[in-house]
Amino acid sequence: MYILGIETSCDETAAAVVEDGSVVLSNVISSQVDLHRKWGGIVPEIASRAHMENIMPVLHEALSASGKRLSDIGAIAVTIGPGLIGALLVGVSAAKAMAYSAHIPLVGVNHIEGHMGAALLESPDMQMPFVMLVVSGGHTHLYYVRGFRDYEKLGQTRDDAAGEAYDKVAKLMGLPYPGGPVIDRIAGEYAPRASVNGGPKFPRAYLEAGSLDFSFSGLKTAVLNYVRGRDMSDETIGLVCREFQDAAVEVLVKKSVQAVKNKNAGTLVAAGGVASNSALRSALLSASRENGFRLVIPRPEFCTDNAAMVAASGYRLFKLGAASGLDLNPQANLPMEKMKTGG
Repeated sequence: MYILGIETSCDETAAAVVEDGSVVLSNVISSQVDLHRKWGGIVPEIASRAHMENIMPVLHEALSASGKRLSDIGAIAVTIGPGLIGALLVGVSAAKAMAYSAHIPLVGVNHIEGHMGAALLESPDMQMPFVMLVVSGGHTHLYYVRGFRDYEKLGQTRDDAAGEAYDKVAKLMGLPYPGGPVIDRIAGEYAPRASVNGGPKFPRAYLEAGSLDFSFSGLKTAVLNYVRGRDMSDETIGLVCREFQDAAVEVLVKKSVQAVKNKNAGTLVAAGGVASNSALRSALLSASRENGFRLVIPRPEFCTDNAAMVAASGYRLFKLGAASGLDLNPQANLPMEKMKTGG
């Protein structure tokens, strides 16, 4: 069965064709990074307009690259939230138009469910239940996944998402947007703080005992206080990047491991754009070996927003009977734990 996936929740216009939930025939992404870079972050109105310009060419390219026609498609899976409402409307409107005109079933997919699909693309044999860390520019959540549409939220950020903190810290130091890959690269060039005299020491926010929630605002403020009025030499920037990344990664890993232990889970899934961060991937791998659980992290190209992951989850949801009607509407704030099989 061929699924056409559509993803427009933020600043990537993406479409993909996936066979039987695991074989990626095409995966087309039109990035808007260059449009938003001069603003230092995503401008929702600009994102929506770019999606409107790009959606049809991206859909045509995805079908063409897959070697399939619209008449070959068994269902259309589309992200319905959470995300920027104007951006979501573009993808959902296109999906509904095609579903109606070609008499193809429609499946609404939560964006975080899409990231689950990325893990299943990587490891189709993965068994549920598992713990999932979703970490990106808009999300930092821990879930216990018993099955599709059976989710328990274990923790979430109380302020900034991890990726958002990366971008803001990069901006404080005059580094280009998006900040995550830049900080990751620079941090990798510097030794750990403990071996460097005079390097900064930033806080690790664990919150109250036993909490699986996250907080990055204090870490961001600590960076601001450190760099304010300081000569930002290459060495200073490098040490700040390394210590900031160490602080963020340490908390993400420790809380993820604690969630696995609390649920006696055999598998941890890490997904979302920040899951492509080299330090986080390395630290999670070490933790999985030390604590004896399986770690599943998609390839970097499937960590960032894409439509193949939406199609992979859409296939499994469709098999469960989660088809949606043409009255399907996006929601900017769409809790995953409240998703129902009926769409």
